[in-house]
Amino acid sequence: MTDTLLDPRNLAFELYEVLDAEELTQRERFADHNRETFDAALATARQIAEKFFAPHNRKSDENEPEYVDGAAVLIPEVKPAVDAFIEAGFQNAGRSFEEGGMQLPNLLSRACFAHFQSANIATSSYPMLTMGASNLIGKFGTEDQKRRFFQPMIDGRFFGTMALTEPHAGSSLSDLRTRAEPAGDGTYRIKGNKIFISGGDHPLSENIVHMVLAKLPDAPPGVKGISLFIVPKFLVNDDGSLGERNDVVLAGLFHKMGWRGTTSTALNFGDNGNCVGYLVGEPHKGLSYMFQMMNEARIGVGMGAIMLGYAGYLYSLDYARERPQGRHPDGKDPTSPQVALIEHADIRRMLLTQKAYVEGSFDLGLFCARLVDDGKTGTSDEQRQLANELLDLLTPIVKSWPSEFCLKANELAIQILGGHGYTREYPVEQYYRDNRLNPIHEGTHGIQSLDLLARKLTQNKGAGLRQLIGLIEDSIQRAGEHASLEELRKPLEQLLQHLQTTTQALLTDLGSGKVNETLANSALYMKVFGHAVIGWRWLEQAIRAEEGLARGNTADEGFYRGKLQAARYFLTWEVPACHHDLNLLDARDQTCMEMRDGWF
Repeated sequence: MTDTLLDPRNLAFELYEVLDAEELTQRERFADHNRETFDAALATARQIAEKFFAPHNRKSDENEPEYVDGAAVLIPEVKPAVDAFIEAGFQNAGRSFEEGGMQLPNLLSRACFAHFQSANIATSSYPMLTMGASNLIGKFGTEDQKRRFFQPMIDGRFFGTMALTEPHAGSSLSDLRTRAEPAGDGTYRIKGNKIFISGGDHPLSENIVHMVLAKLPDAPPGVKGISLFIVPKFLVNDDGSLGERNDVVLAGLFHKMGWRGTTSTALNFGDNGNCVGYLVGEPHKGLSYMFQMMNEARIGVGMGAIMLGYAGYLYSLDYARERPQGRHPDGKDPTSPQVALIEHADIRRMLLTQKAYVEGSFDLGLFCARLVDDGKTGTSDEQRQLANELLDLLTPIVKSWPSEFCLKANELAIQILGGHGYTREYPVEQYYRDNRLNPIHEGTHGIQSLDLLARKLTQNKGAGLRQLIGLIEDSIQRAGEHASLEELRKPLEQLLQHLQTTTQALLTDLGSGKVNETLANSALYMKVFGHAVIGWRWLEQAIRAEEGLARGNTADEGFYRGKLQAARYFLTWEVPACHHDLNLLDARDQTCMEMRDGWF
């Protein structure tokens, strides 16, 4: 029986053979850890995910939250799950021992959390949102704000959200209308409406702390006039006890295609003129603060997409191994035994495509988690700077590429199950529905592609891009030491050369003022850029697989051969196809740009 939560052998390969998690224990912050403590944390995460999260994944989908007497009501299994998560220490896995945390590297925290995302993406969202909101207050809040809100959040008593989107504006934050009026006592009165607020109401915690974007009366227009406010569901007294209910009203719940177990709320702030908010940091700098939580969430969304794709892949793999159906094309005897689905070439194609997408994405997600560690605990200023520059560049990729291609993996999982895959008796249709949210929230594909091409490529004078190119070139060179990888490294080398030429030309056009024309096909650019990054990560995995085979452990031979075959598929099937997309970008094709409303 295939493990349908997360392949432990692949996780060990990533942590200890590709990303060298044990090297992190040489740093002072992680000196109390070793591989044994890492594996113990992973084992505990798996145990809790299997016991408390996975069993109600289907039930929370079939019994979505209800709006009852002005509050959101969840199925009863959700609270014991999040309580078990908190009690085991995963809410604070990366925090210091002094804060009551496990002081794990971010790489290990992400790996632990991946089990919960695979087991139940909806229930895992509540602690994920809280971790992001508490990190925001912990970094930018005052000492009083930390005492009133941050400490109860890391204790697991308060949960958190981020409230950005408004009904009239969607993703256009420069057009938000929520207002914050000074009250004369250091607090503010918030007035406005927010929608699609995940976790905006629930019975899981004593309090819910909303991180709200709003504008002060003297705010300049656009995003430069946005400030950030803490707006709790219940006010908090000086002694830390809960005070009166704040003027925050649950206006209703959205009924989603998937991800149904997480409340998606419409919230009204200040309907009675008395919604108390607390300014975080300086006025008009709220969006820059919020980007910390948004960037954390974008990596989290990418990992969520990966784990939903992963779960679908593993389930369809198990099904294909167990399900007898048909015979080989040359099998003419109808009385001969049927073969398992996995014996059919096209089923193997679909499984191999899924493996290439989800395991390539999984590697990238954990690589970015490792960059967070290097950015915070690197052994030199230069290492920390390099890690942060590269992470900034890769953030739109790790959010969007898995959201698109792990969703395609879910689609293939349904196809492998055939008619069964289209029914609710099997989980692959839910994985698809759940994953369909990821290309939308925390910045759509279009938004991420604009961020990549118009901003991230030239950020820090292009330092992140130069670093990435150097890393890919280094992998290509090292792959040349293995004759068996020659076929794999050449397509990536050719794509990298073409991509660099196209990129330089596009940036030249942007610099000359051809903004709309250049950015019209940014989504196509991001797809190719993402393929180059995933191709690089697969080449790295192939190198490690060759090294593993050279060690001669026969028990792992099948695992390493599978890695090499998936790398071969991605680098010889998927990567060469990118040149057509680059040709369209080179020609500045305006087919989509020139289409007119009246022609549809």
